[in-house]
Amino acid sequence: MAHPVSYEGTAENFDQLVLEPKGELVVVDFWGDGCPNCDIYAAAEPALLAELEGAPMRVVKVNAYQYEDLARRFGLFGIPTFLLFREGKLIGKMSQYYGKEYWLGVIRDHLPAA
Repeated sequence: MAHPVSYEGTAENFDQLVLEPKGELVVVDFWGDGCPNCDIYAAAEPALLAELEGAPMRVVKVNAYQYEDLARRFGLFGIPTFLLFREGKLIGKMSQYYGKEYWLGVIRDHLPAA
């Protein structure tokens, strides 16, 4: 089975990558250059996704500074912020990256039932 895929989200492809997919969890990672916690998550992301091998999910990374309109659309106040979507609906939110076990726990709690 494959690892979940990470995509670069933009204003142009956001709805297609985040709101249209069916049958999977979509994690939107709002990040920014110069954000220490964003850098910590980015370094940990390959290992995190490896632990979720075969999970019905994708990660969409959105630069909150470059796409401020998207950050405002969801009322974000800080980064990193992770929004969780399923079937086009916002179902969860994590503000900040609190480490591997916390992140994985929240993600696993929101994965679609097999």
